[in-house]
Amino acid sequence: MSDRLFSLRVFVRIARSGSFSKAGRELGLSQPSISRIAAELEKEIGAALFTRTTRAVTLTEAGSDYLARIEPILAALEEADHAVRGTGELRGKLRVALTSSLAAREVVPLLPAFMERHPALKVEMMLNDQMQDLVQDGADLALRFGALPDSSATARRLGISQRMLLAAPAYLGRHGTPQTPADLSGHSVIVGPTGVRTWQFVRNGRNASVRVDSRVQASTNEVAVASAVAGLGIVQTSYWGCRDELERGALVRVLPDWDGGSVELHAVFPAGHAAKPAARSFAEHLFAAFAAQAH
Repeated sequence: MSDRLFSLRVFVRIARSGSFSKAGRELGLSQPSISRIAAELEKEIGAALFTRTTRAVTLTEAGSDYLARIEPILAALEEADHAVRGTGELRGKLRVALTSSLAAREVVPLLPAFMERHPALKVEMMLNDQMQDLVQDGADLALRFGALPDSSATARRLGISQRMLLAAPAYLGRHGTPQTPADLSGHSVIVGPTGVRTWQFVRNGRNASVRVDSRVQASTNEVAVASAVAGLGIVQTSYWGCRDELERGALVRVLPDWDGGSVELHAVFPAGHAAKPAARSFAEHLFAAFAAQAH
């Protein structure tokens, strides 16, 4: 039975990674061993699960159906193992999809306490500054900012952060400090990964909307903030995205009396799948940590 369970876990990793060699690296097995396990599983089932080419391994129609049926079973077994242990100890691997900036600035500092409580758990951070497909990429949990377009996914709000404008003191010394949102039109502006070029503000019930023309655009928050620190212009980001630079004075707030809105952070679990115990526990850990920071 244990061999069959292992074969099923291998099957899921191949299906999610689209590669025998990548699945082997993730599981610590050679590519020939992975291929053999997959072939033996297909022989035992009596159906072809994969279409093999020189470039990729894809699921057959039968393989896709089998994956949809097997993953909930494996998740239920993991949940049962976790419940019967009764210790709260987590095992296996937790795969978390998130941006590189969020990982470095907020999540990694919170990992030691979580992993110390669960020494048998491994964590893989899947870093990508573009939104990922949790099911396709095999992630157990994603941390996402802003609105959630996939309403079928299960999500929990972890926290909310103020969106603000910032610039280096040297830049403001050379170009002056904007006094109203309209003044931004005369300044160099850095557009970050959201690509938003119409910035909205509110103060005392008064709304202001400014269309900005950026000289610098960056696809990651880290590069956008670094550009501001280098004196290239004014950047808009959340407090999570600039906490360190703000606290050490490398950046200062611009138009602090104007509310630029806020951004929410959600823990998102794969749609149609039971959340892994480790994913739920890590989301709770982050929620508690962000709540403590807010206070």
